[in-house]
Amino acid sequence: MKLLLIFIYLITSNIGYALEKPNIKNLVILKNPKIYEEVFFKDSNDYDINLDDFRGKLLILNFWATWCAPCREEMPSLDDLQSNSDFDNLKIFPINIGQENLSKSNSFFKEIGIQNLEIYFDAPITLAKKFSLRGVPTTILFNKKGEEFGRIMGSIDFNNLEFINWLKQYD
Repeated sequence: MKLLLIFIYLITSNIGYALEKPNIKNLVILKNPKIYEEVFFKDSNDYDINLDDFRGKLLILNFWATWCAPCREEMPSLDDLQSNSDFDNLKIFPINIGQENLSKSNSFFKEIGIQNLEIYFDAPITLAKKFSLRGVPTTILFNKKGEEFGRIMGSIDFNNLEFINWLKQYD
């Protein structure tokens, strides 16, 4: 009986720990995940991307601009996260909302060594309004049901082990 109680305690304490929010000051976890209708943006070939087409995946939308110093700082770690083999169903969409063209965006990615991410655009600027963005970088986290469950306002190190371990539970 004693062993059973210890076993139950260990399992429940590990579950509680796994769901605990990482210690990242600008990460906000939504108590009630939010769903958005008709989330569209453009890829580098000017094709429409519909967020609904990626249901079943853990999605990260990162809003950035080439003139944004914190964006420049965090983008390499976001690039690393996209190639992290710990995730099976992760898709990252770095969306330029700085109204810059593809050439300038490509130069920015090349300059900071981005190899695993593609460039997307919010053209015309609709997502900034839809998601009530207050600045860049802003990162929005979507679960496999397509619901926003978290938001990061400002830059973070996406290589942070505590963040990665927390995020894995949604993959």
